[in-house]
Amino acid sequence: MWYKNKLTEILKIKYPVIQAGMAGGVTSADLVAQVSECGGLGSIGAGYMSAAQLRAAVREVKELTDKPFMVNLFVPEAAETTEDAVGQANERLQSFYKLLDMEPAKIPLKNDVAVLEEQVAVVIEEQVPICGFTFGIPDSHLMQRLKENKISLLGTATTVEEARLNEAAGMDIIVAQGSEAGGHRGTFHHEDKDAMIGTMSLIPQVADHVTIPVVAAGGIMDGRGILAALTLGAEAVQMGTAFLTTEESGANPLHKEIITESSEDNIAVTKGFSGKAARGVKNEFIEKTAGHEGEFLPYPLQNSLTSPLRKEAAKQKRTELMSLWAGQSPRLSKQQTVKTLMENLIEEIEQTIQHQKRFW
Repeated sequence: MWYKNKLTEILKIKYPVIQAGMAGGVTSADLVAQVSECGGLGSIGAGYMSAAQLRAAVREVKELTDKPFMVNLFVPEAAETTEDAVGQANERLQSFYKLLDMEPAKIPLKNDVAVLEEQVAVVIEEQVPICGFTFGIPDSHLMQRLKENKISLLGTATTVEEARLNEAAGMDIIVAQGSEAGGHRGTFHHEDKDAMIGTMSLIPQVADHVTIPVVAAGGIMDGRGILAALTLGAEAVQMGTAFLTTEESGANPLHKEIITESSEDNIAVTKGFSGKAARGVKNEFIEKTAGHEGEFLPYPLQNSLTSPLRKEAAKQKRTELMSLWAGQSPRLSKQQTVKTLMENLIEEIEQTIQHQKRFW
């Protein structure tokens, strides 16, 4: 069968479909559990969670399913700034604060990198079977602890070299993220501009240069995309935007609506919201901050700075100031249940296979 391979055996899932670990509240327990219940792999986007929040999220998912699911973590980058730099960044955001009638945020001048250790401890203690990483490769001692507890590890790569580094570090599976992917770029070994490689080009090159299973991510929204990825050498796909617009998703309803109404020429990459390159629907915030990257704080401090602004914008329903993460295939998005999405994906694949058999 098309859905049986080494990856599905490792992860103990029926279908090679992984729901992306979208951080920031999108991956509700219901979303994660439903994906796993339907034969895919649900994923908790825990990048911004404290250890206590992660533990609660894991236990909530366990109440809804006994199927495998994953926790996705961010590998933290040490970042520091100054009061002057924060002031300069807030000056760039002043017009937005005024629109929302709010005061600039006050943030710590350095980020906490110890949180990953605490999150990994929760993953081990709660016996989560699979753990994924974005933005880099964790320290070897963390990798060893996870492996000792028989936890399968997924690393993210945006180039062949990053894929090789993930394999050398001991990852079991590599998520190859093409430039079409929504949300933050997983790049960690290259400059962003040098790692904007499309999924169709990235997947076969990665598959040819590593020996572990490869997951295709970026712009995949339907059965055609899944089959294409499998043909190119991937053993599974990771889908974010497609699951973000489902009924079970924790994304803001306005976010879901805007994606389904957007087109491929209305999607852009910005560093304005977080200090790290991320893809989303164009709006006033993205347009007005374009070209001012030098005035932003480093990630994740810029993310901390704009977080209150984005939350207030969502509260006031000011979508022009919200981070509306989305991939490059918004025309293929639908507001539907996870069950309907998964059933449609499988049906599309089966029909396409039958059609190709007749055609060839």
